[in-house]
Amino acid sequence: MPKMESEILNNLIKLCYRIFRKQRQIPQEDENLAFREKYAEFTKFLESNTELLKIISDMEVKLEGHEVFGTSYVKSQITRAAFHSMRLVDSFEKMSGKKVPLLTELVDEIGARLSECLELTGETKSQVFVLPYDRVSKEMEYEVGGKSANLGELKSKLGIPVPRGFAITTHAFRAFFDAAGLWNEIAKKKMMLSPDDPGVISQVGEDIQRLISGSEIPGDVAEALEKAHRNLEEETGLGPDGLFVAVRSSAVGEDSELSFAGQYATVLNVPAGGLVEAYKAVLTSLYTPRAISYRYITGVVSEQTAMGAACLEMVRARVSGVLFTRHPLHPASDTLLINALWGLGPYVVDGVLSPDSFEVARDGSGRIVSRTIADKNRKLAPAPEGGTREEPVFPPESTSPCLDDAAIQRLTEYALRIEEHYGAPQDIEWAIDGEGSIRILQARPLVLKDTDEARRIAGPEPGYEVLIEGGVTAMPGTGCGPVFLAEDDEEDFSDFPEGGVLVAAHSSPRFMVVMRKAQAIATDFGSVTGHMAALSREFGVPTVLSMKTVTKALMPGETVTVDAHAGRVYRGRVEKILGERPRPAPVMKSTPVYQLLKRAAGHIVPLNLVNPKSPGFSPRHCATIHDVMRYLHEKSYEEMFSLGDKVSGLGGAAKLNARLGLDAHIIDLGDGLVRGREDAGDVGIEDIQSRPLAALLSGMVLSQGERPQVRPVDMQGFLSVLSEQVLASPKGPGGERFGEKSFAIVSDKYLNFSSRVGYHYAILDCFCGATINKNYITFAFKGGAADPVRRNRRVRAIAMVLSRMGFTVAVTGDRVDARFQKMEPDEIEQKLVILGKLLQITRQMDMLMSSEASVAAFAEKFLSGGYDRGGASRERG
Repeated sequence: MPKMESEILNNLIKLCYRIFRKQRQIPQEDENLAFREKYAEFTKFLESNTELLKIISDMEVKLEGHEVFGTSYVKSQITRAAFHSMRLVDSFEKMSGKKVPLLTELVDEIGARLSECLELTGETKSQVFVLPYDRVSKEMEYEVGGKSANLGELKSKLGIPVPRGFAITTHAFRAFFDAAGLWNEIAKKKMMLSPDDPGVISQVGEDIQRLISGSEIPGDVAEALEKAHRNLEEETGLGPDGLFVAVRSSAVGEDSELSFAGQYATVLNVPAGGLVEAYKAVLTSLYTPRAISYRYITGVVSEQTAMGAACLEMVRARVSGVLFTRHPLHPASDTLLINALWGLGPYVVDGVLSPDSFEVARDGSGRIVSRTIADKNRKLAPAPEGGTREEPVFPPESTSPCLDDAAIQRLTEYALRIEEHYGAPQDIEWAIDGEGSIRILQARPLVLKDTDEARRIAGPEPGYEVLIEGGVTAMPGTGCGPVFLAEDDEEDFSDFPEGGVLVAAHSSPRFMVVMRKAQAIATDFGSVTGHMAALSREFGVPTVLSMKTVTKALMPGETVTVDAHAGRVYRGRVEKILGERPRPAPVMKSTPVYQLLKRAAGHIVPLNLVNPKSPGFSPRHCATIHDVMRYLHEKSYEEMFSLGDKVSGLGGAAKLNARLGLDAHIIDLGDGLVRGREDAGDVGIEDIQSRPLAALLSGMVLSQGERPQVRPVDMQGFLSVLSEQVLASPKGPGGERFGEKSFAIVSDKYLNFSSRVGYHYAILDCFCGATINKNYITFAFKGGAADPVRRNRRVRAIAMVLSRMGFTVAVTGDRVDARFQKMEPDEIEQKLVILGKLLQITRQMDMLMSSEASVAAFAEKFLSGGYDRGGASRERG
């Protein structure tokens, strides 16, 4: 709460002096100081309470998993929550003169738990540079990165065949960046970044990659890698000339539900002398344009970006591919999907060729439900001297299946075991060498989407020209915009239009840089198991692959509508099939930083204390910071507003008799009530002298014809409110009852109004005087009895009204905060009148919020005077 004018503090002192003088005889100077301190503590208490409410609301939004945040955010919120909770207890004890040892102990205990969370902010526990895979498990993601953690889990826990090798730790990565002084230099470069400008992202990324490439790996790190390589030579029996390795990225967060598919580098067929440079190339790939874009969109910020690497014996694959343990677009079907090509795997995952495709029953029988055999006229193969090369594949091999039934059976068995172990559908990359041995190269969670088969069967929309149809759906949905033809593999996409349709010959994870802007994607070649298809599903971009000739059928710049459900592209805009683009999946939920926030929030956000009248409403039943807040907030107002009740006739908290529909009480700091009425036990509207309170009440007081609640015009809304009140967990949003009393602290120019009715909570703080620069209104509204969607709609409707009134507004979850300042007192009064009307109507607004359209509809109707102060629609009588 802003600082009070000195005259208000002095008036408070006079009031408190009169009250306490009868209770004890102490020198007036001491009383003066005591009451200054008492109200100062109440002010601090309210400030910390407000800050904690903001922290909780913001955490609730972040826990939905959509918004960007990083480790620094979690650290900041933990630190702030700990500080304000301690300050809350301290201020209450000083204000009330009562010790609350149980709460002091609890806040200290919660602070210790939160400190433990701060210790889990991504710093590696390992102080070694390499680890063998038999010492690695999935819990070691911070030490070795996601890919290596999963490979170690498959090897050590399941006995699944993976390539021999070792994990290079994130400690090695940090040692390199520390020794080379890269952190500060990279931070300077990143200051230029603009997330929506692919050209700038490309330039900054190239600059940072040059910095890393030009830096030298520390000697102790290089020595550790070379020693581990020599050990692998002995293990495989291949010797230094015979052992080639694949160096694959293994970033923290990679190969989780946040896939990072194709964003970081893999260097294949590396000879002994090239290991250190290959490792550096993997680290450099942290800052490719597509990787930077991916992290921006998913909220994986720099301080939590740490790169490990997997150094694996090179599998000289005869055939490679991807296996999805559920069909990505038909998850209800009881089949898994295998895609395969001759040679090494990049041609599958990068969409260079359309692969063989097999749908296989999940019942363990290995029964092949369907098979599609592609023309595979070339392959990627290891080059004898290192690296890779493209080789031709001739008939009949090019048109023969890559996999026989026996290989399909074995792949299926491994895949189902991996899925069972992780408890979720999996995206698995694999390879089979010349001797028929299978190696699993990686496993990660699979993103699933349902497609609309009915639309494909129904045929084209009549009256619209179909430019091309066919292909396979990688991400269902529809999109419309101008065609952008990606012709150059080095394209930086700086001129890609907002809302464009990306058309390309091959699918590629480099298209990540435009997925924020793209309405749809269509390619000539590609696979639903490829990297780009995974990214399209993660970010909800409608995508059709393998359309064969889409690059020839569509002209750059022409407007088209892509129906990815049906695999069709129409000329022009087909409004009938265009719908709202679905919100992407909450991919933050799978990141390490999200899990860190979730752990911390468990000590902060849940609310167990619900009913102040319950025997359980006590310090003994507090378990979280929210509980401590809730208990002390209730008790703090009791302390402040019981001053006048303790001594008869000294004018403490006076009950306001007015037709408000609220149980309102007033404490007068001086000149807020008509002279002679400040000592009264109850007062009326005519006794109000406070300028801001009089204005607010003129908007709130109901006439004889107005009802003190909204009529339940929407039965679904009414039932939503009712069901939430009856069924909602008291720990969840909507389960918190704030009590029934409302209080106003007033002087002639000042008002702090706290309105608490059932599940709603509003605070209004205002100064309204002759000095324009001192005048302000702050307003906060939170809570509700309906489901979270309706509560959020309500605060957005309130925000829309306040924004139109000239307030600066912020919405977080089911809370809205607004501020209006530095205006003439007449303008302040006008805003208070409207806020009074809004307060009356908003208490039961949940029932009106039946759809997204109701947000704007309410705001327009309210601002045009379409509701009376009881909330009833004037049009409905």
